Amino acid sequence: MNLLELQRRMAEDVRRPLTEDYEMQSSAEDGTPVADIAASYISPNHLLTSFERLEIYNRQYWFRLITAVSEDYPTLNAILGPKRFDALVLAYLRENPSTSWTLRDLGAKLPAFLDAHPEFAGRRHRLAVDVANLELAYVDAFDGKQLAPLTAEEAQAIGADSRLFLQPHLRLLELAYPVDNLVLAVKKETPEVDIVSSAATQRDVTNRAKIPPIKRESVFLAVHRYDDSVYYRRLEKETFLLLRGLRSGASVAVAASEAFAKSKLTPDEQASLLQESFSHASQLGWLCPLNEASIELADLAM
Repeated sequence: MNLLELQRRMAEDVRRPLTEDYEMQSSAEDGTPVADIAASYISPNHLLTSFERLEIYNRQYWFRLITAVSEDYPTLNAILGPKRFDALVLAYLRENPSTSWTLRDLGAKLPAFLDAHPEFAGRRHRLAVDVANLELAYVDAFDGKQLAPLTAEEAQAIGADSRLFLQPHLRLLELAYPVDNLVLAVKKETPEVDIVSSAATQRDVTNRAKIPPIKRESVFLAVHRYDDSVYYRRLEKETFLLLRGLRSGASVAVAASEAFAKSKLTPDEQASLLQESFSHASQLGWLCPLNEASIELADLAM
């Protein structure tokens, strides 16, 4: 076995998924005992067998991945509890292994995975999916791209046929629960060092953040970055639909028409909300001129 073959052999063994008990598998995919594989290139010592020495690297590799995902979803962790959450993350990573040099996007598909696997959340499935989507939006807003916003002159020149682009870091969420309050409450009660997976750290979970009672309520939310901090801003349904329409490429007239099509507001109230929506979006720097650079980024922000 030359050096390249050794490196590939160990990489394959280290990345082999753990069992449900977070231990190294005893057999490889072809049925070969992993103990025999480990003994072929790792020497035992007076304390550990070849299998046990390899298992240390195997477990630490997966614990690092679990921790990387867990750090982005502290509220989801608190809602599901340590056993369900760790089972969810481990199952997710089996289907979505790390394929990049960066761990930045490792947990990006977790909300969709959870949505498709309700067994991990039980009765709290819809709530858990909302929380996961919001926590992912926080990550995206924190380090998403930012374009030059409309100038004051450009904002004043907006007309019915204008087409605008929204900041790539802006995330628009339609939620079934007011999880913005829940996420803020959990983050306030959870120390930064405790926002990791229990499987990865074997921490004492008796002091977990308590989940306050929460009732179902439709919420339209904007998650955005301002002065290097991430904020949650609740929106009127019409404002949410307006912004979503603009993001899809519709003109101001078309986006406004669709946003207010089923609105119960009076014409005067609609006009006032429309003006207020554009004013706030402009003040917060959400609106950008539609140019080649923003068009190229559009696919990333959808």
